[in-house]
Amino acid sequence: MKFIVQWTGLPTAENAVIERFMKTGGQTPEGVKLLGRWHAIGGLHGVAIVETDDTDSIAAMALQWGDLLTVSIFPAMTDEQLGAALGKHQASRQ
Repeated sequence: MKFIVQWTGLPTAENAVIERFMKTGGQTPEGVKLLGRWHAIGGLHGVAIVETDDTDSIAAMALQWGDLLTVSIFPAMTDEQLGAALGKHQASRQ
């Protein structure tokens, strides 16, 4: 399953975030495949798309950075998956 991961950090955490990222490369835990990651310019904000079927691994990812960043994780769907779900929803309402 794919997940959208968003993070925001406080300005007071900037040096610690930079140090940890430079040291670890921001690697995801075992069992979590990083599909893409983007960082805002000039702030501690970003988004990643990851894939895993292991909720323990996705929780570990949030906990890796939880002391420095506020992390939000949401299940993600493709346009095709959403379209199919919307089609079923519309059909059930008729």
